[in-house]
Amino acid sequence: MIIVKISKENNNIKSILFKGHALYDDYGKDIVCAGASSILITTVNAILKYQEDAIEYTIKKDVLITILKMDNVINILINNMIDLLKELQENYPKNIIIREDEDDE
Repeated sequence: MIIVKISKENNNIKSILFKGHALYDDYGKDIVCAGASSILITTVNAILKYQEDAIEYTIKKDVLITILKMDNVINILINNMIDLLKELQENYPKNIIIREDEDDE
């Protein structure tokens, strides 16, 4: 299962972690992983083209996006990514789950 963990601080998204594999099909044939990857890559590329220093990302076994700057455009892109992932989750609830950490305050 793909787990997307959205971490917030003071109601602002600070990071998004992608981990796991959807297990919908074999590696290389998995439409859920392909969909999630496409959503992730498109959003990261759009943000980097708009404002190169707005995010940092690391790709190891998992993918971690850290939001460094937020403005209206970046907010729209991030929220669009989350909406698309939630739609994917609705269609494939056994293969992807989105978790949002609540503020401590």
